[in-house]
Amino acid sequence: MRLYSGSSTDFVSDSVHNRIAEKLRDAFFHYYRYHPPPAEVNSWRNSLRAMAQVFDLASLKDHGVFLEYQLPLTSKRLDCLVSGKDEKSQDQAVIVELKQWERSEPADGDNEVITWVGGSDREILHPSVQVGQYTRYLSDNNTAFHRGSEPVSASGCAYLHNYAFQPNDPLLSPKFTESRSVYPIFSAGDVEPLCGYLRERLCGGRGLDVLRRIENSEYAPSKKLLEHVARLIRGNPVYTLLDEQLVVFDKVLALAKSGLNSGRRSVVLVKGGPGTGKSVIAINLMASLLEM
Repeated sequence: MRLYSGSSTDFVSDSVHNRIAEKLRDAFFHYYRYHPPPAEVNSWRNSLRAMAQVFDLASLKDHGVFLEYQLPLTSKRLDCLVSGKDEKSQDQAVIVELKQWERSEPADGDNEVITWVGGSDREILHPSVQVGQYTRYLSDNNTAFHRGSEPVSASGCAYLHNYAFQPNDPLLSPKFTESRSVYPIFSAGDVEPLCGYLRERLCGGRGLDVLRRIENSEYAPSKKLLEHVARLIRGNPVYTLLDEQLVVFDKVLALAKSGLNSGRRSVVLVKGGPGTGKSVIAINLMASLLEM
């Protein structure tokens, strides 16, 4: 499911003429049978206008665009997926995670920062980590990305169009270096580098054919995902956790490390929020936890 599918040219036109948020709102109601929150509509309007400006500057005029594309078997949706071919005529899809963030603070977890979301400061996945999880999940579950002799190649980045990096910025912390190297983040002042990133992967155009290939493909696990599941059954957990799932996992590990460093052995209870099944996770603080 996706709320918008079309050419990059149509997307830019819809944004310029202030139609994009309304089209997404109507599609949302048609699919879910209730209206999206006004804050989400405003987010679409602001973020997608910024994305359309990047498309225009990068001269992405022969490409396919998905907006609010739902990941298979989850409630999570990609903000933007743009498709095309590279200089070798190989099919490419770039996932762009859009953020309206203006500031961030450090968090204890290995994959999180703190930022203002939903009316309060919350621990949220670093944008590079989040888009990396989405990219791997889509590649593992959509056959267009893992079947055939020339599957679609997926890459991802994040565009924080209201954000200005500061000295010692938490988003640039060394613990995120590896994630940022594979799934880069671009700030408000990085429009030209973002354009270059997209051009490098999509310079061959012809994106609508790639878009149709993705949309018409089946949902089926890749061999790599099946190997992950087999390892999980054998007691070696390797799995792609999304958003709140990974936040909760990291929170438990951070509390575990804190307890072990202080010499305490106890049980940590972490109540899961939306997306975690609203369950309560109980984990004994033992040294083996640090090896997960």
